Amino acid sequence: MKKITLLLSFTLLANVLFAQLYFPPKTGNTWETVSAQSLGWNTSRLDSLHDLLERKNTKAFIVLKNGRIVIEDYFGSFTQDSAWYWASAGKSLTGFLTGMAQDQGIVNINDSVSKHLGSGWSSCTPDKEGLITIKHQLSMTTGLDYQIPDLDCTDPSCLKYKSDAGSFWYYHNAPYHLIHDVIAAASNKTFQQFTTQNLSVKTGINGLWIDHVFYSKPRSMARFGLLMLNKGIWANDTILKSRAYYNEMTNTSQPYNQAYGYLWWLNGKSSFKLPLSNTTFQGKICPPAPDGLLMALGKNDQKIYVWPERDIVIIRMGEDADGGGLVPIAFDTTLWDELNKLMAVEYTGINNTPEKNEITIWPNPAKKELNFTIGTQQQPLSVCLYNINGQLVYEETYKYPLFEGQIDISNLSNGLYTIRVTSNHKTMVKKLVIKKE
Repeated sequence: MKKITLLLSFTLLANVLFAQLYFPPKTGNTWETVSAQSLGWNTSRLDSLHDLLERKNTKAFIVLKNGRIVIEDYFGSFTQDSAWYWASAGKSLTGFLTGMAQDQGIVNINDSVSKHLGSGWSSCTPDKEGLITIKHQLSMTTGLDYQIPDLDCTDPSCLKYKSDAGSFWYYHNAPYHLIHDVIAAASNKTFQQFTTQNLSVKTGINGLWIDHVFYSKPRSMARFGLLMLNKGIWANDTILKSRAYYNEMTNTSQPYNQAYGYLWWLNGKSSFKLPLSNTTFQGKICPPAPDGLLMALGKNDQKIYVWPERDIVIIRMGEDADGGGLVPIAFDTTLWDELNKLMAVEYTGINNTPEKNEITIWPNPAKKELNFTIGTQQQPLSVCLYNINGQLVYEETYKYPLFEGQIDISNLSNGLYTIRVTSNHKTMVKKLVIKKE
């Protein structure tokens, strides 16, 4: 009896210890691990996840639970010591660093950009230029014209007035790039020096900014996700002091795109906009992912997912997975469908049998036709296909409770689409990429 009691006590203690957030040392390769099996995850899905990641051109994939590594996979010649670019996922890092600059008193996000860059950094009139603040840069609401040939161009001639700052949302790279110049001017350091001295030495998040794009090893990306999970605190060191700024950064920052904070994407909102589009899409960005998910998303499916409710961080580096755009989202849905099956026992309650309310589509990306299977107990069903501008390009109604079909998409252009199935009780959504040779 004593031995059993002692064993139970030790097990309970171990569970408590592993539930506490862990932070790896700032240098070296030491990083504690925890097994998927000990978390109650469905380990029979690990091979399926690995196969999906491999098929989708992944280079590195890491999952942390309470800061400990559960999964760490590398593909092809890519290794733990290989570096890759974050693409626009690095914008979220810039959002964090801007908060640190405000902590230090060298900027205030309500400052006019002209305060730090001087007048004439744009081709706007001085009064209209003066309206644009750092906060507008962070929230993609500068009002600068996006109907120009090069959205990355930061020459004054490319930065033209369209509307007053704060009057619309549009994903415009050039004003974002200038945040780096603002912080550099305010701190009398290069943006690289500011990052290294204020973040890297304190957390081990090491990397290099090249033309406003951050490059790092996969574990540095995972470290940043862990730092965000703990709301800007690394172990006992508060890296981002302002709780108010953290909350503003990770919540809706303006009235035009509910799913956008300060350079962070937010799941679980009632609607969202995407880069290069003025269309407002109803529903959340990634339907199968948790509502509270914070997302740093970049071109070619660079991803940092931070799931505060479950103390989970997921990062993905690699090549284009599903033919998306500047911030591709089609692969998010595919990946979370698989992650939900892996973490089903502990987190979602989804079993391993086919879902009764599930859309299966293939191939994705598609070229000439789209095959689909929909299992549901609800009827009638409306099946609609929308393009990235929200225009309806296909609609059909079915009355049989389990069916499959095929949509001829040979007349549709390349791009991101949404297939939406609606019954009288439920709406199911999948992202589709059409990519023809």
